[in-house]
Amino acid sequence: MANLATKYMGIELKNPLVVGASSVTGHMDSIKKIEDSGAGALVIKSLFEEEIQLERHKLDKDLEMYDDWHAEMTNIFPELEHAGPDEHLMWTRKAKEAVSIPVIASLNAVQHDTWVEWAAKLEETGVDGLELNFFSVPTDPTKSAKEIEEEQIAALTAVKKKVKIPVSVKLSAFYTSPLEMVHRMDKVGVDGFVLFNRMFHPSFDVEKETARFPFNLSTSSDHRLALRYVGLLAGEIKGSLCGSNGIHTAEDAIELLLAGADSFQVVSALYRNSVKHVGTIVSGIESWMDKKGYASVNDFRGKLSVKNSGDKWSYRRAQYVKMLLRADDYVTQPKLI
Repeated sequence: MANLATKYMGIELKNPLVVGASSVTGHMDSIKKIEDSGAGALVIKSLFEEEIQLERHKLDKDLEMYDDWHAEMTNIFPELEHAGPDEHLMWTRKAKEAVSIPVIASLNAVQHDTWVEWAAKLEETGVDGLELNFFSVPTDPTKSAKEIEEEQIAALTAVKKKVKIPVSVKLSAFYTSPLEMVHRMDKVGVDGFVLFNRMFHPSFDVEKETARFPFNLSTSSDHRLALRYVGLLAGEIKGSLCGSNGIHTAEDAIELLLAGADSFQVVSALYRNSVKHVGTIVSGIESWMDKKGYASVNDFRGKLSVKNSGDKWSYRRAQYVKMLLRADDYVTQPKLI
């Protein structure tokens, strides 16, 4: 039988399927089902900057409530207890204790101090690794791309100095040069790169004329963006590569592995098919490997990367070159509508 064992961020996984941070990994029942379905690892639902700052605001407000009372009178009130991010830490610790597969914490912060402080607190829960979600919405036209990137590098450097567990970064593709940014982060010592995050974009209800928040699920074709950059980076950096966004089938996953990914994350596929779909993807990879005669993932990982295949055109073209160069052939074709 095929051996799907792999390493991601230096962490031993029984197979490359990682369930990404989402509400699916935010409940004890579902994370146990994730393990039972055969996942290699899971990433706990993200802790966001907004949750941390909201809790601090509530605490400050409650502390100020008694500013005009005599000191001896405040002791008649019970101690203030605030859940929020502290509850997240407690839950993360319990999740780690509940399953035997590797558990990775996820942090989505903004401020430098928040990144460092809460990375350290999440490490204390006993998780196997930490995933940092880097993305900046460019709402300030006076702030340059260089400033944004330098802030992210500074935060990443500080976190790496603070914690001892492996650290990965989940990136967007919205850098002018994603490859250059990955290489810079790789030099800082990042243990893994998740390519790419699926971002929320605004949507409106045109009848009510209000903002709405639709469930933003991926489709199978969305994994091609990750495929391009995984294939370009495989064998060129020290950090692990994890494909993300649009992996719905075993075939999608195999494509990422052929490009050079060490692992891949799934989320939307589980919303569409249930957690049991984890087993379907894993068994599909095993069947393909048996059919091809591959004994381990290492036998074919990166086989179609730029470095190993030499096929630079598949990764570097962004237009349909054949159509552009032979336009006459398409003009003569029957109309499609």
